[in-house]
Amino acid sequence: MKDLSVLKKLFLLSSITLTTTIGANSELQNYLTHEKNMIFNLQDRINTLETDKLHDSWISPITIGYQETWSTQPLGGDMLSTAFSIGIDQPIFKSGGIYYAIKYSQVLADANRMDIATQKKELIGKAIDIIYSLKKAKLQYHKLQLLSRNDAIDIRRKQESYDAGVLDSSFLDQAILKHNQDQSQMLDMQLTISKLRNSFKMLSRKNPDKLRVPTLKLLSLKEYKKGNTQVAIKRLRAMEKDYSSKMTWSKYLPSISVNARYTNTNIAAPGMKDDFSTYGFKITMPININTAKDIESSRVSYLKSMTEYQDSKRTMMLEYRSVRQSLTIIDRKIALAKKDEALYRSLYKRTKELITAGEKTEQDSSIMLNSLKIKQIDKRIYRIDKQQELLQLYIKVNS
Repeated sequence: MKDLSVLKKLFLLSSITLTTTIGANSELQNYLTHEKNMIFNLQDRINTLETDKLHDSWISPITIGYQETWSTQPLGGDMLSTAFSIGIDQPIFKSGGIYYAIKYSQVLADANRMDIATQKKELIGKAIDIIYSLKKAKLQYHKLQLLSRNDAIDIRRKQESYDAGVLDSSFLDQAILKHNQDQSQMLDMQLTISKLRNSFKMLSRKNPDKLRVPTLKLLSLKEYKKGNTQVAIKRLRAMEKDYSSKMTWSKYLPSISVNARYTNTNIAAPGMKDDFSTYGFKITMPININTAKDIESSRVSYLKSMTEYQDSKRTMMLEYRSVRQSLTIIDRKIALAKKDEALYRSLYKRTKELITAGEKTEQDSSIMLNSLKIKQIDKRIYRIDKQQELLQLYIKVNS
């Protein structure tokens, strides 16, 4: 029962806020099409209606009846009789079953609501990830353009050396092959950009080139643990199964119901009119051969959901650790790109000086400038990689 007490405290904490940084931002919600936003709104509306219905399901319906009867008698002739009745058979005590049914409906509503919010947030996150991938693909295409320019310069140089008889043909073949490979990769990248745009169109009618994406920072482990929606949903599902289990064993315990009925009869004959009321109570207790199995099944289902909840906490820690490790590697790549950028900037400056001295050509300057731009692009690509890694954390946390 200690675990259940902790579970309830955590549930109260998580239910305070269900909206998320990414999911709640109106600008980011506009990334999705109107139809997709409407689907999520309708899902939430259905959840609310179904919960309200479940919340009051323990209240029995009032039965209203009206009946007319015609009879033909040899001596009395035709006779019409009418009867109107209204009654109810209402359980008032089910060994805790009514209380647990209400609590079950409340937890189920919160779990479904958080699940819907998480699905919407993940879809918005997918749209943001596509924008990041599109930005990265365009940078990679520009990088291939610069590489292709250097390839063309390298081919011209080796062509001149080959024509002068100072270079073997294999070196020229290698330069041509490299240029063709970069050209082929440019075509592949164009196809990638086209596919990314089409993928984004499936989610949004906006222009991905004009949309601003958030700049994300690393969440602390405490923030990630406290706001992780995947763990919160598992926690709510465990509570749902706990209340369901209690409802199961309560239905095999004694229950008390009260009943009342009012009946008014009217027969088309003198003095043949009457109305009367009946009321009472009953105590019932079902005896079923499968009682023990039913209770045990619900208990095992609860234990399974609790195990899934514990496993989700372990998965959460591994996910955070994986992202931290990836960010460490990316930071190292950024540091290397900065180092290479500084080196090529120095080489480019030196090449300019040597051109003035007549020791280098403009082709050398172009190669160094293109290489410098490539390292600058690499740095920007790595920063996008970093944002995509951080995005994987943000789509799983509350605000």
